[in-house]
Amino acid sequence: MYQHTITPRFGDADGLRHINNTVFPRWFEEAREPTFRLFVPDLSFERWNLIMAHLELDFHDVVLISHDVEIRTFISHLGNSSFTFEHEAWQEGRLTTTCHAVIVHYDFERKEAVPIPDSVRAELEKHLRLQETKEV
Repeated sequence: MYQHTITPRFGDADGLRHINNTVFPRWFEEAREPTFRLFVPDLSFERWNLIMAHLELDFHDVVLISHDVEIRTFISHLGNSSFTFEHEAWQEGRLTTTCHAVIVHYDFERKEAVPIPDSVRAELEKHLRLQETKEV
């Protein structure tokens, strides 16, 4: 699991001092930076090789501007060329927002998905969130 702390800014809030729902994709993207660096250590746009295929957010509770937000990031699925981030936003001990983001290792010149390198895969595996097995 990766952990990242966000201090909400004035511009992140609406008139009720709630964090606007449009802010969360940016916060979750910021929390993904350590993983992005596995693929592109200097985050160079010229060598960028990741593309987002899917983003889904669920809002469980209000987030206020007055307290820091802890972003917890896991890998919930690791495929041949894609992987899924599972994000959780926590404030004051409350789970407020969850997100699933599917990222593809991508060759922009060839316009196709490419396998995740073994060295990167090994690092991603360290952050896999194992799903509980449910008996049928």
